Amino acid sequence: MPSVKNPNGPSKNRLTARAAKARKANQKRNTNSAKNRITKADEKRGARAGLLPTSGPNAALGSKKRRKLERKMGHALRRKTEQEEEDERERIRGKGEVEMKDADISPDKTSKAAITATEEMAIDDTIS
Repeated sequence: MPSVKNPNGPSKNRLTARAAKARKANQKRNTNSAKNRITKADEKRGARAGLLPTSGPNAALGSKKRRKLERKMGHALRRKTEQEEEDERERIRGKGEVEMKDADISPDKTSKAAITATEEMAIDDTIS
């Protein structure tokens, strides 16, 4: 027996028109999310332009959780600044000039040593 189409259903033309309409609507919706930089995953969770998703990593935080996170970030910032200060102190301690207590330097010897050092440097410059 030959198959007969249901006369109460939509025609082929209506089906293709409906598909084209849905395709156009999806395309429009996707371009809107591209403008607002909303990811597809967030869009599935209810995110729209100006609205955060209701779940997932980008969801809006509750006030209690937000306070806890602010407290944690404050502690982390404090630890970081303390570590930087400690590193600075270590760097200063390591760079500090050491005073030579056992060397006997008189003003005459210092000036003669400086003069001979500059003469040696001048000689080296002329050679090269």
